[in-house]
Amino acid sequence: MTPNTAELLANNPRPELNEIDAFGLTDTGRVRKVNADHFVIASFHRSIHVHHTSLPGDIGPQETQNRGFAMIVADGVGGLPTAGEGSAEAVKSMIQHLLHATELTSTLVLLNENEAVEQVRNAVLMAHSELVKKGKAEGRKPATTITMFMGFWPRVFIANAGDSRYYRLRNGRLERFTVDQTMAEVMIEQGALTREKAEASRLKHVLWSAVGNDELRPDVSAIDLLRGDRHLLCTDGLTKHVTDEEIKERLMRDERSEESVRALIDLALERGGTDNVTVVVCRIAGEKK
Repeated sequence: MTPNTAELLANNPRPELNEIDAFGLTDTGRVRKVNADHFVIASFHRSIHVHHTSLPGDIGPQETQNRGFAMIVADGVGGLPTAGEGSAEAVKSMIQHLLHATELTSTLVLLNENEAVEQVRNAVLMAHSELVKKGKAEGRKPATTITMFMGFWPRVFIANAGDSRYYRLRNGRLERFTVDQTMAEVMIEQGALTREKAEASRLKHVLWSAVGNDELRPDVSAIDLLRGDRHLLCTDGLTKHVTDEEIKERLMRDERSEESVRALIDLALERGGTDNVTVVVCRIAGEKK
């Protein structure tokens, strides 16, 4: 471990699991009959299972503190009743891949970030492969968006495919670290549409990249984690009705993650709830005294 890494960890110590306040919720909305959204919040541990021993009494802890913390949201593509199956399968596949990627630990992530990025990317590609295989066997094309937060203190890897989003609030500043993989964004990048016109365009909801889709180009980035950060993942059922400024205002409040999640979903529902809406919020305790 380099001196810089040691200094970073000393000044920014890993939070205990009880210092991480995370909560997620999904709602069908006011219009759709079926909820195609899914989410998961999980921590990864190393554990030992003692089956037989001659040792008396307790031999110590059988599970380590969390070595990684994951949050995923997924939005099944299409209005069919089976759309949620694609998002469910993708989430399960990614969690299984990361569970078995045992080389992903905080120390190794700091020493070889590029390899960690590839492991996270492979989790998305594995989910994609599973969905494509499933679709061919069943004669259909299940597809889903995926946005994942995979934290190995003090780094977090953000993976994104589709138009679900990840936001971070730090020191009163809200930043979005995902780019919607929609045709509207492509047109904006090419200068064919302004941001204002894109907001009103039907292309805003046309995905060019998604897990299980004909084309997939997952974006994976690595950023730092600090105590006091607040994180939000959501499907577009939230951002269709709630602005970034309103998300920021809610995350700035001194309240539990559950309160923030429920308030944001309620706001989306009050404004029409035209899509399934899923929100996951995570608050990391501030500087350890």
